[in-house]
Amino acid sequence: LNMNPYFEASQNLNKSHPVPVPQSFWELDSNLEPFWNHLQKITDQHFNPMLHPNSSKRRFNKSTSYEFLLRQSFSEVSDVNSIKRNFDKLPQQIQDFVRNMQKRDYPTLIEPNGVCGVGAKQKKEASLLLLAIKTKELNFKNRQAIRQTWGKQGWVAAHRPNSSRGKEGGAFVRRVFLLGKENPEELGVNISELLQQENNLYGDILQWDFRDTFFNLTLKDVLFWRWFSNSCDRTHFVFKGDEDVFVNTPKMITHLKELLKEPKARSTMKDFMVGDVIRGATPNRLSSSKYYIPHSFYKGTYPLYAGGGGVVYSGLLTKRLYNMSKKIHLFPIDDVYVGMCMFQLNASPIHHPAFLTFDFPKKEKGEPCLYHRIMLVHKRSPQQLIKLWADMNNTYTQCKDMPLRS
Repeated sequence: LNMNPYFEASQNLNKSHPVPVPQSFWELDSNLEPFWNHLQKITDQHFNPMLHPNSSKRRFNKSTSYEFLLRQSFSEVSDVNSIKRNFDKLPQQIQDFVRNMQKRDYPTLIEPNGVCGVGAKQKKEASLLLLAIKTKELNFKNRQAIRQTWGKQGWVAAHRPNSSRGKEGGAFVRRVFLLGKENPEELGVNISELLQQENNLYGDILQWDFRDTFFNLTLKDVLFWRWFSNSCDRTHFVFKGDEDVFVNTPKMITHLKELLKEPKARSTMKDFMVGDVIRGATPNRLSSSKYYIPHSFYKGTYPLYAGGGGVVYSGLLTKRLYNMSKKIHLFPIDDVYVGMCMFQLNASPIHHPAFLTFDFPKKEKGEPCLYHRIMLVHKRSPQQLIKLWADMNNTYTQCKDMPLRS
């Protein structure tokens, strides 16, 4: 049973011994050395009086900002000698991550023209879906291919079986690209002005002034959640994905509209997330892997999480994820971090076979109407996106009644 360590319960705070606490996927043993575990343990004590009964009144101060408490826990852990020794043993990319993991207040360099990303200029109803796509400065070809294919904004017709593609079978879609900043010296060119011109033309760029690295994809998630919470009051769903995926947007719209018609939709939307769910994952201990997480940084298993090629979650959950992220230290693997926040919300992502993070199984390749049966597949080049989109539209009549993979 997964339980939230931030739950509240009655206790005599004058007692010197702590009450039993629910088990988490990360270790809470005070004798552990891993860097992230120590950070999170101290932060947990700030937010949960039961974890630190002798000083809970001082620590659990509602007027104190979440950001300050995260920085404070970082300061306390940095004074531990064993942690200092372990820090020197961490790989360089982990050290770079740790040096900045307590910082989240990066300024915005470029914002989209629309209130919640670029969308239809005139619409009378709330947007069903915001497409939030992670990209990097130089990858203009990827962004342009997405704009021309599955990432078109405005009214998008759904692919509904046994019906025409009329307006009753579609929804309004918005789009935003999420970027950090790359080092001009490493790139050999400064493309800031070109990126600003691109936004002037398309109005769909959201860029922050942080270094755009693999381990900072988590930071991109958190900053996006903050921006969404402030800018997107009436958007029902978010698709958050990579720039190298193919998305069957019409099929996705059909699926999401059907979910909203279910009797208990209103109550389930606060926890709704769907994708290719990874179960039973553990940290990668292979030092040559880009996903490498050493024992000295983190000990424990990973929670359930949806593969990062692409995932859909509700607008309500987006805001809850942002609030929970204020209580959890950044983790280098973005998919895992989202799973950590979900775990702490007592929410679980829903697995759907129509999300293919690792491409089609070999036995399915070559089948007719293959791309009409999925909502997402990874990984595809810009040229492949354009061809697949054209093929899917050309085969719509013969394939429109195909159900999603199950």
